[in-house]
Order: sequence, then C-alpha cells, then structure tokens
Amino acid sequence: MREKRRNGRVTTETSVEDEIAHLRGLDLKGLRARWQSVLQRPAPDHLPRHLLFAIIAYRIQADRFGDLNHETRQLLDRTGTKESGTAMSARLVSFDQKRTELTPGTVLVREWDRHSQRVMVMPDGFAWNGQTYDSLSKVAFAITGTNWNGPRFFGLRNKEERLAKGEAPS
Repeated sequence: MREKRRNGRVTTETSVEDEIAHLRGLDLKGLRARWQSVLQRPAPDHLPRHLLFAIIAYRIQADRFGDLNHETRQLLDRTGTKESGTAMSARLVSFDQKRTELTPGTVLVREWDRHSQRVMVMPDGFAWNGQTYDSLSKVAFAITGTNWNGPRFFGLRNKEERLAKGEAPS
C-alpha cells in the first residue's frame, strides 16, 4: 500500500487486485455501499450482486488503468441502433483492422527452435537481429529458412479468422 494525496487528504491506495478481492467478500449491502463510494451515486435497486460486483470491479480498473477510447465507445454505442447485421459486421471488421495495425515500437515475440525471437516494428519495416526487413514474411523466412505468411507466423492471423472471412483454406 502507498499513501496518496487526493483533495487535500491522505488516502491509502491498495492494488487493484486487493480491491477486487475485497469486493468478492462483500455482501449485497456492502457492494451497494461500495458502489456509492466508487460511482458517486446510489446503486440501482434491481441489480443483483454479481452485476454490482462486475460493474464496480470494471470501474475500479478503468479509473486506475484507463477506460475505453472514444472510437471504441462510439462503436459500442452504435451496436444498439437499428443498423443491419451486414453494416455492423463491416464496421466491426474495419474497427478490428485498425486495432490490429502494428505501430512502431511494438515488439512481436515468437519462440522458434527453442529460442525466443523478438522483432520490433519500425516506421520503415521490421527489425530483427540487427537488420531491417520490409515485411514480416521476410523476417519469418530469415528465422526459419522456409516461406511463411509473416502475420500468421507471429500469431497476428490464424486459419479460423481467414475461413471466417471467406478465404480458401490452406
């Protein structure tokens, strides 16, 4: 535990894991009281214990580690609208592609031949073993000596995803 100043008062900050473990031991009345202190409003009367627990635990983690970004919140807000299944599927695929784009500084790790291989995403390619390659497939070839789909080799794609997208099985 560590002390932290907030609003001029000294409070004791516990780890998120300890706070959630404490929540598990609370009865319904205790969870309602914790809801009031975390969310600054009374708990809804209709929520059962397991939902109170889940919402409070989420809020504690989001407050400590950060909440969903704006784009994700917008996507979730739109899921309740009367949008067709096809339109929503297209939106989700587009969102997923943006989410999985590799940004410079990302480190990909793959174990090959009992050795951990680390590849860093660079603005101009992929760095491995002191060299820069222009594709993950070339890095995979350098590591294994055989042709691989680079994203698949590094676990960024798998067969089930390709089949779900309608691609031919390999």
